[in-house]
Amino acid sequence: MKRGKTPTIVTGTIGQDCHIVGIWIVTQALKRVGFNVHYLGGVVSQEEFIEAAIETNADAILISSSYGMARIDCEGMREKCIESGLKDIILYAGGTLIPDPEEWPQTKELFEKRLGFNRAFPPEIKPLQVIEALKEDLGKIHPSSECGTR
Repeated sequence: MKRGKTPTIVTGTIGQDCHIVGIWIVTQALKRVGFNVHYLGGVVSQEEFIEAAIETNADAILISSSYGMARIDCEGMREKCIESGLKDIILYAGGTLIPDPEEWPQTKELFEKRLGFNRAFPPEIKPLQVIEALKEDLGKIHPSSECGTR
């Protein structure tokens, strides 16, 4: 990403999940603050996320899951990104990632340590928190960029 380029983000729900409301709200918030967003909708495969990221030269992929199967649906995502030439892409997962909300600390650790996601967010996350985290993470990779500003 070069200075002045508006970051591009790919968003959608993974696997067989058709619950799009949460990621739709985040997508609209990202657009409102100036990000380029490529919204894939619901029931998206890992390969579709990666293809869209390559086609749009995306800086990040934001995956939503509300049906509790993200642990399975996201397995191997980081490795597939690396194999596809997206070694430095920012990966976020958010929503009801597993069926038991009592296990959030373990879930966050699973996604961030074992599955290679930069961040994992619980279902009650606010769009502004995602935006601030994204700006911070984009700044670490591209410190001279203007992340999400017009």
